[in-house]
Amino acid sequence: MEHPFPKLFTVEEANALLPKLQELLLDVGRHRDELREKAPHLEPILKASATNGGGRVGSEYGVEAYNLYRAIERIREEGVLLKDLDTGLLDFPHEREGRVVFLCWHPPEERVAFWHEIDAGYPGREPL
Repeated sequence: MEHPFPKLFTVEEANALLPKLQELLLDVGRHRDELREKAPHLEPILKASATNGGGRVGSEYGVEAYNLYRAIERIREEGVLLKDLDTGLLDFPHEREGRVVFLCWHPPEERVAFWHEIDAGYPGREPL
């Protein structure tokens, strides 16, 4: 079966990965919050950056943006798709009845218990 995903997860594999993913989501949330905190101070820095490079605040924002990128990338490297930064919604590619679908999970759910068609998204979630 042809699909663009590096890995297809069983329900058991997805559930076994949840503790690690929960830690990674904490990291994502921390960097997301730092960016949101710094964002209101960025407009004057961006205006001045053409001549002075943005200074300390601009540099800190850039570092935080990179940290957020790396945190998201660590989730992607596991073969999991982060669908929503705020809710921590994750999709795991999975084979069901001969086709690729997504197992769907987000905190505070204790385990992966839902799936949906790739094009259905969260509103199309069905119990396993």
